[in-house]
Amino acid sequence: MIKPLTVLFVSPEIIPFKATGGLADVAEALPHALNTASINTIRVMPKYKGIEDDFPIEKAFSFIVEAGRKANVAEVYKIDEDGLVTYFIGNKHYFERDNIYGYKDDDERFGFFCKATLEMLIFLDIKPDIIHLNDWQTALIGLFLKEEYAQLEFYEDIKVIFTIHNLQYQGVFPSESLHNLNLSTKYFNSEAIEYYGKICFMKAGIVYADLVTTVSKTYAKEIQTDRYGYGLDGLLRKNSYKIIGIVNGIYYDKYNPEIDKELVNNFDDTTFIEMRKANKLAMQKELGLTVDEKIPMLGVVTRLAEQKGIDLIIYAMQQLIRENVQFVILGSGEEEYEKKLLKLVSQHPDKVSVTIQFNMKLARQIYGTVDFFLMPSLFEPCGLSQLYSLRYGAVPVVRETGGLVDTIIDYTKDQKLGTGFSFTHFNGEEFIRAIQSGIEVYIDKTKWHTLIRRGMQSRFTWEKAAEEYIEEYNKVLKD
Repeated sequence: MIKPLTVLFVSPEIIPFKATGGLADVAEALPHALNTASINTIRVMPKYKGIEDDFPIEKAFSFIVEAGRKANVAEVYKIDEDGLVTYFIGNKHYFERDNIYGYKDDDERFGFFCKATLEMLIFLDIKPDIIHLNDWQTALIGLFLKEEYAQLEFYEDIKVIFTIHNLQYQGVFPSESLHNLNLSTKYFNSEAIEYYGKICFMKAGIVYADLVTTVSKTYAKEIQTDRYGYGLDGLLRKNSYKIIGIVNGIYYDKYNPEIDKELVNNFDDTTFIEMRKANKLAMQKELGLTVDEKIPMLGVVTRLAEQKGIDLIIYAMQQLIRENVQFVILGSGEEEYEKKLLKLVSQHPDKVSVTIQFNMKLARQIYGTVDFFLMPSLFEPCGLSQLYSLRYGAVPVVRETGGLVDTIIDYTKDQKLGTGFSFTHFNGEEFIRAIQSGIEVYIDKTKWHTLIRRGMQSRFTWEKAAEEYIEEYNKVLKD
């Protein structure tokens, strides 16, 4: 009998335990899909403040880990849900805080987490075939494994895969961090983790991984350019032989307009015409907009930041507001953007609704109601919102970058396969033209309904993503 592969999946955040972004979605879904495909998958994350209050985690054991030039207690907790085991590494000093990132000692905190994750395996007597790391917070595991623990037989032949979810966040710290992490100054060189006079955790992930993945094929190419490389493009080009992209998926049973309790009216790809119309009228009334189902409604659910193309969204709103359109915006972020959006509400309360918060209920209602979903991102490693919008019958208008290119086919270029509308350059006029192209199709209801139905029937599943990861796992082990 062939022994199944064992994968240790390490992430700084996992839904439902703690989340700040799309990484947590991946860390929730991909391990489940791998387990279903007979890959023995074990997850590890930090035990942040309050997790034990909300989930039935059990303390398993504790041990001592050196970090911060002192001995620290690593407390290991465990939960088993449907055969998927998740371990949590706790420490009162490092992780019992109100936020999970953003502290001056994040280097020490996540260096401790990386070291404790590796040493925990000996206590558990678990030797994975592959350790799958995610983003800079886990990246030092590759260095510790390949350099500091290499002489121990237990750690021999373990392969490392490192996934970059967003290269913009790199974990850059002063050179003194080496001392804090009990690491030799021999790593302070350009071939290891030195980075413009500092050290870079993300660089460690790239250098010491056997394979580097990103969350879309286009993003894997983009990060090797000066524009999207954020100072690491040279290193990534040097390591291009081991960089690939695999598109994320979504849970089609979890995000399902047929049964979603947050929607006023449920629908599928045969009943969406009348039911989405009813949802639209209800939302217009609820938000104080002009109640008229013929008015194109454009929706946004996003973090209000430059990366998400908020400048283009505000520009398009200012230019198109004279037309017979409506905008529904949900998000929070930079104060400058919040003020500009709220000013548009005060000027055009019958055409613009802005909700400054994170509200999953309203987000789902927007997906299941608006006609167009706007994502003019400056860059987008993968993106999930465009996949949710397809699932819920909202037609995406996206910029051709990262995962948006890999998941949305421009209807103006291919009417037989098109699922949305796209534009190339980060330019407000191009964005407006893409929206106007969409509105032209919106007027022709036969074409419009065909376009919506095609989007609702498209599939980007975690099962497909898991198949691609498994193929890469096996390649790495053969090499």
